[in-house]
Amino acid sequence: MTIADLPVLEDLPDPGGRRVLLRADLNVPLWTTPAGTVEVADDFRIQALLPTLSWLVERGAQVTVCSHLGRPKGRVVPELSMGPVRRRLLELVPGVKVMENLRFDPGEEANDPAFVDRLVEGHDFYVNDAFGSVHRAHASIVGPPTRLPSVAGRLLVREVAALSRLIEAPPRPFVAVVGGAKLGDKLGLLEALSEKVDTLLVGGGMCFTFLAALGHDVGSSLVDPEHLEACHRLVRLGHHTVLPTDIVALGPDGTLGPARPLTGEVRHFGRDMPAGWRGVDIGPETVATFAHEIERAATVLWNGPMGVVEDERFAAGTRGVADALAQCPGFTVVGGGDTAAALDAWGLADQIGHVSTGGGAMLELIEKGDLPGLAALRAGRPGGVQPPYGKRDPASK
Repeated sequence: MTIADLPVLEDLPDPGGRRVLLRADLNVPLWTTPAGTVEVADDFRIQALLPTLSWLVERGAQVTVCSHLGRPKGRVVPELSMGPVRRRLLELVPGVKVMENLRFDPGEEANDPAFVDRLVEGHDFYVNDAFGSVHRAHASIVGPPTRLPSVAGRLLVREVAALSRLIEAPPRPFVAVVGGAKLGDKLGLLEALSEKVDTLLVGGGMCFTFLAALGHDVGSSLVDPEHLEACHRLVRLGHHTVLPTDIVALGPDGTLGPARPLTGEVRHFGRDMPAGWRGVDIGPETVATFAHEIERAATVLWNGPMGVVEDERFAAGTRGVADALAQCPGFTVVGGGDTAAALDAWGLADQIGHVSTGGGAMLELIEKGDLPGLAALRAGRPGGVQPPYGKRDPASK
């Protein structure tokens, strides 16, 4: 799969006066103001949609935007209404329509053909710019390309182009940094990366399952017993997998969770720690090792924080990796909401080659090489017009 396989906006006929269904990923965080109104807390994904939306509106298209928000599981949940998102989007681009939350209807996640029919009714074209959702075989992702002339939007094209560089022929050394807490969600990725990269750096909560698999005492740190053998096998394969050599840990009386401020004694250990202690960040020695690998790399992929980054006492590991990426002269790619948010908070996002809007989709694309939404666009509309639909003007991209 290459970026050249995807139909793009320029492949559409003139959209002037035509009705366009635009699938976006507007699954953004919300917050309640002191006045009691619900507003968008971070409009990063809304801003990312603007190049595609503006291209269509400037050419006279009548655009209807659709997206999911949260996980209402096929029922109407007022707190997950698109109202706040609609208001913010209309502040930026007046005149477009925004549908209600797609996941209020069970037909969305079930990929119900009847729901697809209702979704595309009255529309002439379909544009998918929802990179964060193209790994889902949901109705709004894979259904419209079977009914309408369909193309990829600017954001989707940019994401696939950047990630294709990691899949096809990445400049070397190629270093991957993987963190976060949920090992099971990323085990397939780690196995795939172990075959692709020159160095695999493992941090975050998942590193403790690796350390336990190698016989280290990790106290009360997060361990996934179901994947001990898989972790041991990954290290045993002989690939250059680098694990933390020192850990910042929280004592037995410490609390982790929504309570703030966090309490408890904090200490620095090597790879082993006493019973009751929980690893909450990588230590300074590990930060230096990871930074050395990153700064000499020609390509770097990073997903997942190195510690409990929301508490500043346990953010040093993540910040150290972020600073190293900012200094890396190679092509750098970052994905995942927590990781991207940390970069933004530290003012480092603009020093990264590509910050992906879809952590899960990014990981699956790298692991599997294709995604349902991309395959649907390439397949085009069966029994009807096949892409390219119009004459592409490469100079207009």
